[in-house]
Amino acid sequence: QVHVVESGGGLVQTGGSLRLSCVDSGRTLSRYGVGWFRQAPGKEREFVATINRSGDSRDYADSVAGRFTISRDNAKNTVNLQMSNLKPEDTAVYYCSVGAFASTSKKDYDDWGQGTQVTVSS
Repeated sequence: QVHVVESGGGLVQTGGSLRLSCVDSGRTLSRYGVGWFRQAPGKEREFVATINRSGDSRDYADSVAGRFTISRDNAKNTVNLQMSNLKPEDTAVYYCSVGAFASTSKKDYDDWGQGTQVTVSS
């Protein structure tokens, strides 16, 4: 049974913005670390951003720092990824992941969504 669901992907032009959302229907997300990862065709899944349980600590991949912001909306049991100044190299399937704590490593997450496609046209 899938608990983690991403939404908000789509097609956008270079320089545009998108906001991805991650909802967990089975748990209270504020009790878990949440990460966003992405996977482009032919490439490994890579870390994008993570946020700790309290929301006061965040970490970003160097490639997105300053352009992406991860945040929590506890009232909606959601973690959002606001993406700005998007570039063609940001094109990938974006995955939300839930684990015991915030981490930049895939192996520290127990549950994953099915992903949402983000395509940035040049």
